[in-house]
Amino acid sequence: MAILQYKNVGITAMAACVPHTVIDNYKYTQYFSEEEVRKVVDKVGIYERRFADSNTCSSDLCCAAAEKLIADNHIDRSEIDLLVFVSQTPDYRMPATSIILQERLKLNNSVIAFDINLGCSGFLYGLSTVYSFMQQKGLRKALLLDGETRSKVYSPKDRRSAFLFGDAGVAALIERNEKFGNSYFSLNSDGSRADLIMIKGGGYRHPSSLDTLKERVVDEFGNIRSDEQGYMKGADVFNFVIVEIPKDIKRLFQFAGMEKEQMDYFVFHQANDFINSYIAKKLKLDTERIPSTIHKYGNTSSVSVPLTIVSELKSQLEEADKTLMLSAFGVGLTWGTAIVPFSGCHISDVVEL
Repeated sequence: MAILQYKNVGITAMAACVPHTVIDNYKYTQYFSEEEVRKVVDKVGIYERRFADSNTCSSDLCCAAAEKLIADNHIDRSEIDLLVFVSQTPDYRMPATSIILQERLKLNNSVIAFDINLGCSGFLYGLSTVYSFMQQKGLRKALLLDGETRSKVYSPKDRRSAFLFGDAGVAALIERNEKFGNSYFSLNSDGSRADLIMIKGGGYRHPSSLDTLKERVVDEFGNIRSDEQGYMKGADVFNFVIVEIPKDIKRLFQFAGMEKEQMDYFVFHQANDFINSYIAKKLKLDTERIPSTIHKYGNTSSVSVPLTIVSELKSQLEEADKTLMLSAFGVGLTWGTAIVPFSGCHISDVVEL
């Protein structure tokens, strides 16, 4: 059972950046009828998304978020000793995007920098990794950057994914301080379900070729995509989520010796409204304490949890000490739950690029 506990480490500041281009999902009708579009949009509850242009990568969104965080909090860049970049849409296959961001942000050459290649649970994995590093007294400040441009990897001709994904980047500053107390993480994986969410082509198992780039009809409903565009078996993912996520949340509460009533907010991965409503109902959670951004940003993969915090909990987390339960699940399949204290976290306004 992969449950981890950290002491006296926490998030002291956060910032987020989204592309300036707003996609009205009801008007996303290039390949489908207005009736089809309305039916899908109403079901998933995603009305707007943000799309990066062809020249903007996830690193650009993260860099803008990091610069906003550094400026708003008057951070001395020389005190940043660790930079972790979470993404499955990096700038290049190599080098790691974190190394490029180290230079762009003008951080010291002594900075530890590396990437984490994970999907929707990536922020929780990245946060746990940074918390682990920050248990060492030799590190002063850490930057966790999480960015995705998922709009670029899903086919607009596949109605099962065409209306779901958006782009964003987030930066979180992490430091040691006794005021944070204990944090708890449960991190899990099941590779037997790897084929439920996948981009088959373009890696080294199935290298890019004319064949992997070719669009083709993939099912009896006429959905079209290439092997270098993502697919998701939504029904199978849903069946996994409704069994494993409530179980994982209960297990972490038991390990931490805490109750759901002690949580100020529950921040879930923004996959779709139906899934999150089901989890809330099953666990009998107060929906007033479940912030949501699915309607205006869509599914931004690993960025969805921190983006929801920045977008919806700015004043609440600056005003007083709060305890958040974070939950995310997706590509891998991987999933995670975390109980994270916040104390005087400075959250910047969301910026556009």
